[in-house]
This record gives sequence, structure tokens and C-alpha cells, in this order.
Amino acid sequence: MLTTDDLRFFAAVAAAPSLAAAARHLNVSPPAVTQRLRALEARLGVRLMDRTGRRIILTDEGELLAERGRDVLDGLSELDDAFAERRGQVTGHLRVIAPLGFGRRHVAPVAAAFQAAHPQVKIDLVLSDRLSGVPASSWDLAVHVGETQMVSPSLIVRSLAANERILCAAPAYLDGRGMPSTPSELRAHACIALRENDEDVTLWRFRPLNGDAEERVRVEPNLASNDGEVIRGWALAGRGIIVRSEWDVAADLREGRLIRLLEGYALPAAPVVALFGSRHRQARAARTGRFFDALRKALDPIPWRSFDAPTPP
Repeated sequence: MLTTDDLRFFAAVAAAPSLAAAARHLNVSPPAVTQRLRALEARLGVRLMDRTGRRIILTDEGELLAERGRDVLDGLSELDDAFAERRGQVTGHLRVIAPLGFGRRHVAPVAAAFQAAHPQVKIDLVLSDRLSGVPASSWDLAVHVGETQMVSPSLIVRSLAANERILCAAPAYLDGRGMPSTPSELRAHACIALRENDEDVTLWRFRPLNGDAEERVRVEPNLASNDGEVIRGWALAGRGIIVRSEWDVAADLREGRLIRLLEGYALPAAPVVALFGSRHRQARAARTGRFFDALRKALDPIPWRSFDAPTPP
């Protein structure tokens, strides 16, 4: 008969890239992992894994045990959560994913404060700008900054804060190259692209505030990076024009280090939202809902809109 210890052991092995990695995670020796795995296979009368060199591949039976075992362990965890909630406690393991820059600046402090307020909660915060590459089954809450049309319809979306995209450049760049007056003029300027997600990052879209049709400009960036901090640094150094989230450049605009361009146009907004994946259970995981509330409180009022940016010359 399987025990919960068996299920937790196999879940750790199934999630690891190798038996050696599983041993490190379980804090035991690799031979101990191999011995226990063989004993489990003998007890069940099936082979759970195939070993190819250093890699391990789950058999059909292994996939079944991993999937059903996760369901059982999740069910037990939810039951613990339910009783803890009735006692007024917040417990359990909270897995959060957030974009690199925004996560460092706005999510990490909330995570630290939340864990301090709820010591029985363990938090894993993963920072990544490619949410699509992380299975929804591996996190409880994800913070997404950008258009929500690309978000899977299977996910629950809840708003956290408004956030615009802003076209801007440093005064040093504008002194040398001049300020564009229409989107089409950007083709003659040095543009910098941020390749942080699956969007078409060189097709810049502008909606005139007077209600005219959207204008699209295909730029040919002279510089590009997958790191927002890098492209912001390039812009501050006067290397070109960027499109960047309001949350990241608001302080630079206030202090005049960057100048907002084409104010008669709006770019597609990039709202900050929370996504709830398949691990989330409405009204069951108190930690997930309370962490969302803590995030929303930290972003209200919106930090990057505390002051108005100066009007460009």
C-alpha cells in the first residue's frame, strides 16, 4: 500500500532532472534514492522510470503515479489549509512568479513582509519574463505586466494596478537628433527594443488621442536586449528611444532624465494583473488570496503615479 511518504518521495524524484538532483533535494545519497525507488517499483510490480545515461524518463506508470500522487498531496494540503483557516491561521507553501524588474522592485518586498506576518507560510518567488515557459501547475499566483490578450483563457485574471507604456528618450539624445512629431518619423531615429516576452517588439502601435485610426511603425532597433534595466540604461545614456512601462521610467520622467515623446498618442497599455493557475482553489487557499490582497494594498495608491512628470520642453 502506498503511503504519503511514498508519494512525496516520488514527486521529488519525478520533478528532478536526475537522480543525483533528487538526492540533493531530499538531502540523502544517490544510492539511497535508487534503492528506495527500486523498492517502490518492486512493491507496485511496475517500472516507474527509465534511466538513459544521467537522465530519467517517466514510464506511463510513472506518469500516472506522479499525476495522481500530486492530486492526493494537493488534496491533503487543501484540507490542512481549510482547518488552518478555521483556526484563523495562514499556512502552507505559496509559489509566486513575477517579471524580473517589477518582481524585484514591487513583489519581493511584499513577499518578505507577508512571510514575516505569516511565519507558517513558505514562499517561493521565481522571477522570469517568460511566463508562457513556466507551467501553470507549478505556481499559485503569477504577476503579469502587459496586454492580457495573450494570457491563457484557462487562467483567472484579477487587476492589481494601471500601467501605461511610454515612448521616451534622454535629453542628450533629443539635443542631437531632434524630437519626433509623428510615429512615422521614428523610422529615422535610433530605436531600442526590449525582447522580454512573445510580443512583436519591433512593431510599435500608436493610437491618436483625437480618435483617428491606429498607426503602426516597424522599427529597426540599433540596440536590443531581453533585460529592461539594460535598455533603460541605454536610453539614459542617450543611445536612443525606448518604449518602456510607466512603473519603470516614471521617476526618470519626473526628474527630467527622460522626456516623454509623442504625447498626442497612446501606446497599448500594460496593466499589472494577478493570474491564478490550476494550483489555486477559490476560497480554499487562504494564503493565495491574502497574498493577492497584500499585493493590491501595496500598489494602492499606484506608487509610480505619486507625482506628475514634468512637461517636456
